[in-house]
Amino acid sequence: MFAELTELLSSFQIPAEWIGLRVVKESSQVHQTRDAIPQGNGRTLSQGVMVEVLVNGHIGYGATNSLTPPAIRIAAWNAYKQALAASKWALNSLSSHVRPQVKGTYLSPILQPFGGLSSSEIQDVLHQLSGLLKVSSQIVQTNASVITNQTESWLVSSNGSEVYQNISSIQTHLGATAQDGGFTQTRTDNGYQARCYQGGWEFFVNDDLWVRAERVGVQAVELLTVEDCPTTTTTLVLAPDQMMLQIHESVGHPLELDRILGDERNYAGGSFVKPDDFGQLSYGSTAMTISFNPTVPEEFASYGFDDTGAPAGKDYLIRNGQLLKGLGGLESQHRSGIEGVSCARACSWNRPAIDRMANLNLEPGTDTFDEIIGGIELGIYMETNRSWSIDDQRHKFQFGCEYARLIENGQLTETLRNPNYRGTTLDFWHNLVRVGDANTWQIYGTPFCGKGEPNQSIRVGHGSPVCAFKNIEVFGGD
Repeated sequence: MFAELTELLSSFQIPAEWIGLRVVKESSQVHQTRDAIPQGNGRTLSQGVMVEVLVNGHIGYGATNSLTPPAIRIAAWNAYKQALAASKWALNSLSSHVRPQVKGTYLSPILQPFGGLSSSEIQDVLHQLSGLLKVSSQIVQTNASVITNQTESWLVSSNGSEVYQNISSIQTHLGATAQDGGFTQTRTDNGYQARCYQGGWEFFVNDDLWVRAERVGVQAVELLTVEDCPTTTTTLVLAPDQMMLQIHESVGHPLELDRILGDERNYAGGSFVKPDDFGQLSYGSTAMTISFNPTVPEEFASYGFDDTGAPAGKDYLIRNGQLLKGLGGLESQHRSGIEGVSCARACSWNRPAIDRMANLNLEPGTDTFDEIIGGIELGIYMETNRSWSIDDQRHKFQFGCEYARLIENGQLTETLRNPNYRGTTLDFWHNLVRVGDANTWQIYGTPFCGKGEPNQSIRVGHGSPVCAFKNIEVFGGD
């Protein structure tokens, strides 16, 4: 592929400062079951080319779903004309330094390739899971699904870049809804498709799959008869599957440099963080260290290079509570003068790369789960996000969870339903008092992080330990 793309690139007669081609092929397979009845069993294939052209310090874009040389040449000329026209009103002049010369390869680690299970075998597993989810007649709906993705990309450029990446990922979901009269409760397997990873079937059919399915059903029924979460201010302990949402909404999005620069205000919103805050702002307590790390092998958004070619690596955005870097790729770093990371990403061949989260993780501390719970006289423990609301500056938020337990005298006691909590971002993170050790650290993610115009729904990973926060407002109710 590289030889053909490089030859095609050299044939362009375009007076540009830099030209890049990014070819993407993505195939997906979806299997869905509701109430033990198959609802979906299909495959999709998407492929095409994004052409970037740098003219007069401005980048233009052209895309085509045809991999033929004539179609790609037309896309390149469209990108050139777009860049030339837009450069007259450019707010910032770029150079080819924002598209460095790079060469390399990235392959997802896979233990069990996707070809190892047939469609009928997958549907049989989903059927069995549906039976385990329906633990009683009070379960009125069950859902089980698995989605696999295989994404190949080739990046070449006029300054000699050659990058190949082959990413395999999997998303699974288990859910059960229980009903008693007009009252319902839903429990899921750590959130809707939150169990998403890079790899193969090893993240689907494994030793704990059957135990998890039965637990989802049992807890859905359990929630029908327990008390609502009380309304109080208390110590809140969040499980890693809820910390995923907390990190995503109140750390990830506020630190995106394009938001801070104003690019997303009319759609996805802005941020309370200001350019001068980097290197200065105390974002949370000294227990808070957030890393951007696309190099974790099994995490959902791992890669070797972002979609502009910037090499990926582990960077600390917040260390011991102090804000250090932003979530901005090379273009945003050039525009803002703020140090960023390799996070310019596109959801497909027909979208340009923009500033996005990838793997955003809270680094583990030293406390065991028992030590965290054991040190709390009265508090609430919550699992699994159910609802979220946060303002467009990422300042005030209110999040709801599926499942909670009361903490009394250092012990988890009665189960609580409809738990919610609220806060403001900086106060909340400054109230982080205990961070679990590596044994409590778990990885989850989402395939649905939306941003950009036209919209881009992208894959994001989050790892976190169990965490305890003091003086948090919690409340119940549907």
